[in-house]
Amino acid sequence: MDRNLFGEAGAPDAARQRAAARWLELTRAVLPGMAREHRWPIHLDHCFMRVCLDAALGAPWTATVRRPALRHMTDAQLAAALAVAEEVAARPERLPALNAASIDGRRAARERDDRGPA
Repeated sequence: MDRNLFGEAGAPDAARQRAAARWLELTRAVLPGMAREHRWPIHLDHCFMRVCLDAALGAPWTATVRRPALRHMTDAQLAAALAVAEEVAARPERLPALNAASIDGRRAARERDDRGPA
């Protein structure tokens, strides 16, 4: 059974803690540190979080997970987002396309919302 960051008993398990720590390391330090060298269109930590979460969830993450994401995403969602972040770190050429897909997905969702109910 998936848990949120604080689990059912109020304390995250060790695997969840390790995944969360690696997620934060990648999105707050590693990926932003790579941004200049690779001339990425983004460089702020929350932008990397957005891109990785949107790619992992297949839609704007805010449509699926409450804020703050790390506290509310399931273990499976965290694992998927972490896998995307690890992939970007290993294959930096993937970031521009993932960022564009995230922006396009958000634009499409906003346009659907603006049209209102059918």
